[in-house]
Amino acid sequence: MKILVLGGAGYIGSHTVSELIDAGEQVVIVDNLETGHIEAVHEKAKFYKGDIRDREFVDSVFENEKIDGVIHFAANSLVGESMTNPLKYYDNNLNGTKVLLQSMVAHGVDKIVFSSTAATYGEPESIPILETDKTEPTNAYGETKLSMEKMMKWTGVAHGLKYVALRYFNACGAHVNGHIGEAHNPETHLIPLILQVPNGQREAISIFGDDYDTKDGTCVRDYIHVTDLAQAHILAMKYLAAGNESNVFNLGNGVGFTVKEVIETARKVTGHPIPAVVSPRRSGDPAKLIASSEKAKSVLGWKPQHDDLEEIIATAWNWHKNHPNGFAK
Repeated sequence: MKILVLGGAGYIGSHTVSELIDAGEQVVIVDNLETGHIEAVHEKAKFYKGDIRDREFVDSVFENEKIDGVIHFAANSLVGESMTNPLKYYDNNLNGTKVLLQSMVAHGVDKIVFSSTAATYGEPESIPILETDKTEPTNAYGETKLSMEKMMKWTGVAHGLKYVALRYFNACGAHVNGHIGEAHNPETHLIPLILQVPNGQREAISIFGDDYDTKDGTCVRDYIHVTDLAQAHILAMKYLAAGNESNVFNLGNGVGFTVKEVIETARKVTGHPIPAVVSPRRSGDPAKLIASSEKAKSVLGWKPQHDDLEEIIATAWNWHKNHPNGFAK
């Protein structure tokens, strides 16, 4: 198959491209490089620099390439920023998806796998979170992702588009070959922030709140290795290619680790003391977010291969210690 990967120069996108190419697929990447990195673009993929909000540009890609399916990562994804600048998120995430879907319908491309998020659920009613649980996002980012899912649903009703929305939890880790990894500016994810301490880029790691109703008072999250996420996208595309109906799947390990446990594991992996400072809670942080991925396992045949927290952090550390400034030279 020839797969169009939107946002293929980004963190999860670049890892998915790598897995697709290893699986023998042809890959076309579209990225505007706003948050992606040209250095992360796979040498065996065809690359187009452009913005999915530009209909003329998107049409030209579909006209030049015989695309069988689309994997869509092109979105802004910072929860905090989405609350201070929500219209940026509506413009890029929703308007961009609208233009993309218009072009897909016009060119007869009817399969899309989309990176959604656990943020679509908001504050969970029960743990682990099931796909059938209510979706009431508590931030603009989660709201736009949920709206993107619904846009695909109704486009499917009208035009026969088939989609898979993958709601994932905390993506982390780096490719085992060490060539690509996580490089965000600003960095907001826990594991890279922790690893900035042994890398000499910050004095200590902040723990936002230690009075939650969890085993050690710190927030519990479900961490999933980026390569396992990538594999799920490939399985989802195969699922659609086999003629199956549109669907939604959670992606997580089904195991939660507290912030303190993640820091302690990072100390073990790096051999560095990693001082931690307790700060006030951040608004909107749920105490626990853990996925049930049973549906993805039974329907897609997905099985995480890198679900050991020590291994996840070791792959991340291998990347960060060799690329302290990300892809910047």
